[in-house]
Amino acid sequence: MRSCALAIALALTFAVSLRAQDRQVIQVPGALAGLPFSPAVRVGNLIYLSGQIGNLPGTRQLAAGGIAAETRQAMENIRTVLTAAGTDFVHVVKCTVFLVDIADYAAMNEVYASYFPASPPARSTVAGSGLALGARVEIECIAAVG
Repeated sequence: MRSCALAIALALTFAVSLRAQDRQVIQVPGALAGLPFSPAVRVGNLIYLSGQIGNLPGTRQLAAGGIAAETRQAMENIRTVLTAAGTDFVHVVKCTVFLVDIADYAAMNEVYASYFPASPPARSTVAGSGLALGARVEIECIAAVG
């Protein structure tokens, strides 16, 4: 019995170490350097994207024009990360949208929906009190690949 438990423990340890080796950080050309998080991480056939705000590529400047412009830029930033990971919007399976003001929901949703014209992914939307750089919207996604 003891040897069976030891064998199971060793098998689980081996499986966990293999999983850790499967973790791949996705590098995105032109991404801001020095941030304490990766743009995306691949584990198995899933890509976990960090939240994207509507900052112009390679800068800390938000797209001008309000929630619609910020949402569009956030989605374009997501497109850039998805492309670097070898996938696209068709393969996105889940998104979480963070809004500073829930009153921006309709305007955000109009832009967001244009990126998923058929079979949109599962999604949650949450309103909170503040986002990085004073952004009005942040969107994170999970996508499949391969």
